[in-house]
Amino acid sequence: MKIPEYPEFAPIGIEMRDELYPSLNLLSDGVSEFTFSNLYLFRNTYGYRASHILGKTFLISGEKRGERFFLAPCCVPENETLETLFLDHAYLKNMSETQCLAERIRLEAAGYQVHEDRDNFDYLYDRHDLAELSGKAYHKKRNLVNAFINSYSYEQKTLDSGTVGDAVSVLDRWREEKGVDGDFAAAREALELYEPLGMRGAVYYVDGKPAGYALGEPISKARMFAVHFEKALGAYKGIYQFINQAFAQSLPAYIKHVNREQDLGDEGLRQAKMTYRPVGFVRKFRVMPA
Repeated sequence: MKIPEYPEFAPIGIEMRDELYPSLNLLSDGVSEFTFSNLYLFRNTYGYRASHILGKTFLISGEKRGERFFLAPCCVPENETLETLFLDHAYLKNMSETQCLAERIRLEAAGYQVHEDRDNFDYLYDRHDLAELSGKAYHKKRNLVNAFINSYSYEQKTLDSGTVGDAVSVLDRWREEKGVDGDFAAAREALELYEPLGMRGAVYYVDGKPAGYALGEPISKARMFAVHFEKALGAYKGIYQFINQAFAQSLPAYIKHVNREQDLGDEGLRQAKMTYRPVGFVRKFRVMPA
């Protein structure tokens, strides 16, 4: 199905990848949501629908907590189009820093409010820092990794047709442990479609049994890697710290930064992400009528 021309929207389908992927892949900011796989996998969570302003940009319409929003990954629409979009959308979500620098004056002159959306900032880490965990700042992380290594027999395998079933079993047991679904549906579909979606990952084994996995994709012209999913079994102390380091070590040298996505305003998650000493953030902005 072709993406319809604005003002028409259609539900995001796998067949839209050929239209969306090339434009999204060229984006340099590294906004973790602006990949086809992310939009597709969370299409049901947010009710994503796609539209196309011919020769200019794609628009994605979604809904969260009863409020409709839209995304404009490639460029901010002209004022006339914004006026019609804001008739039935509460805000423009995840405007990139590059877009903000180019468009903020125009937007504010037109009467729109532009705010930093700190809860949705993506955390950026130097891949080498995560792979090495050197220095005093990572002392506690190293201790947890070393305790894991000294306590268990472990193995890392590439996620492929021979190991994806083991990753699925980890995900199923993860849901049982947590007692909630969380992002289970998206994570399960990501494992089923990792190949056509262009995702790559690794599966981790403890004492010969599947115990964790990580899955993501290159973004920002392959200078960055976004980790979309990371699951592990709670029985193995230090396994998340081990996976974090081991997966960073497995990434190609040309990957400079690891994007570990946002904290969504969860204070505990924010503190945990900060303990890994991010080197920066992918800043995002929200635009709404005054």
